[in-house]
Amino acid sequence: MLVCLSGQAQELTARVNINHQKIQGTDVAVFDNLKQAIEQFINERQWTQLQFSRPERINCTFNITVNKYEVNEHKFECTLNVQATRPVFNANYTTPTFYNTDDSFNFIYQEYDKMEFRVDQLDNDLTALIAYYCYLIIGIDLDTFSPLGGTEVLEICRNITLNSQSLVLSGKGWKAFDDMKNRYAVINDYMDSGMESMRQLMYKYHREGLDVMAENPDRGRAAITEALSLLDKAHKDKPLSLVPQLFTEFKRDEIVGLYQGKANSKEKDDLFNILSAINASMNTSWRLIQQ
Repeated sequence: MLVCLSGQAQELTARVNINHQKIQGTDVAVFDNLKQAIEQFINERQWTQLQFSRPERINCTFNITVNKYEVNEHKFECTLNVQATRPVFNANYTTPTFYNTDDSFNFIYQEYDKMEFRVDQLDNDLTALIAYYCYLIIGIDLDTFSPLGGTEVLEICRNITLNSQSLVLSGKGWKAFDDMKNRYAVINDYMDSGMESMRQLMYKYHREGLDVMAENPDRGRAAITEALSLLDKAHKDKPLSLVPQLFTEFKRDEIVGLYQGKANSKEKDDLFNILSAINASMNTSWRLIQQ
């Protein structure tokens, strides 16, 4: 799918939405300008040395809710919901590859600020935050097309995390042990050698599973069943990691649809036990698989 070439070959097609309904009495132009600046930063930058044709670009959405805005200091305190998708081979639908909520998406931005970024010189909260998610999205997408295919890109994402420890506004999300679902935890758990089965899952589930479904549904579903056993392994190998749980959250409806009324009883029961152990809060959905 991808070849290494020089030249401009942007990897992402991002849509940015900014919800500023909580902010009253402020000229909305600053929010419109911020939206445009972020979209241009993501979509017009070449993040890697890989060549993507326009149809191969990764679709992603950045939904930003502004919770607080200090006009004089140009300070934003926001929540980010970010999602990335990937097309399914020989199908007319896409599948989610990543979704997360970041409650510490905080930065300073003044209208018409120029957004610049260097991995080895991080001094701006906003560009560091956006770059982190861009590299994470690209790396995970590459993992779905070849085993551990996103390693080089994901290492850049991890380096951003390490180099952003001193950033003031978004510092909480960059640091270890703040919580188990922050930016540091997500990339470090995903890249942990003890969690390699999680990354192998991404390839088997998507390339050997979903991409085969149109041609051979039974073979595709069998590969997905194997992939979910890798999810079980990742959870058992590192039970405190929330990465397997994140996967169940954005794949819930898809997994239910793949198995409900289509698999044998033992397969359904085994799958229910795996998913329930990882994310019992969704047992109502997992029980639909057993129908």
